[in-house]
Amino acid sequence: MPPDGSSDIIDISPLLSPRLAVFPGDSPIVREVKLDMKRGDNITLSALHTTVHLGSHADAPSHYGREGRAMHEQPIALYWGPCEVVEVRAGTRPATGRVGREDLHVAADWHPRFERLLIATRSYANPEQWDGSFLGLEPALVDALADQGVRLIGIDTPSVDTADSKDLPTHGRFLARDVAIVEGLVLRSVARGDYEFCGLPLRLEGFDGSPIRAALRPITARSTQP
Repeated sequence: MPPDGSSDIIDISPLLSPRLAVFPGDSPIVREVKLDMKRGDNITLSALHTTVHLGSHADAPSHYGREGRAMHEQPIALYWGPCEVVEVRAGTRPATGRVGREDLHVAADWHPRFERLLIATRSYANPEQWDGSFLGLEPALVDALADQGVRLIGIDTPSVDTADSKDLPTHGRFLARDVAIVEGLVLRSVARGDYEFCGLPLRLEGFDGSPIRAALRPITARSTQP
């Protein structure tokens, strides 16, 4: 085990490569190599060209609200702290393509324990293969969770709305309730439970989103360390 105890950290970000699927019409990742030691240059130097909504990423409110905060204006504390991971009931496929409270695999009297909640829909299996049939979230679910104190919701799909949505009603409720959005997480191997979440966005002035390196650490595992 490394001296910092990092062996219990769970990486929930996809690998960023040209193979990674992006929303149709968006900009895939491109690496431009300007200098390369393998070509005889004194250093290796490259530039990154891509959408800010790449892989695991944070949406800024300005992405879906004309007067919304840009990425650099988002409170950084939203993206680091305790969270709960819940999942959609196995075999559930809502007719609307949107997950509601009744679709979550939780007890009838369940209430969120933290300000951050990650929802594993298990509906976007391969980040390198675009699949527009992924599940979104019901707008009413955002309101219900906000009423219970949730300030950040993360999901394992490219969007909290369905792929074919144009009016983006779920994004609208996130904006109205000032709840932060994290999309594109990899939660297929993450068990339900309580974790410490870290997914800090870059401090990009004026931008509508930012890639994040998202990770979880089980709270119970951390609490047993000397």
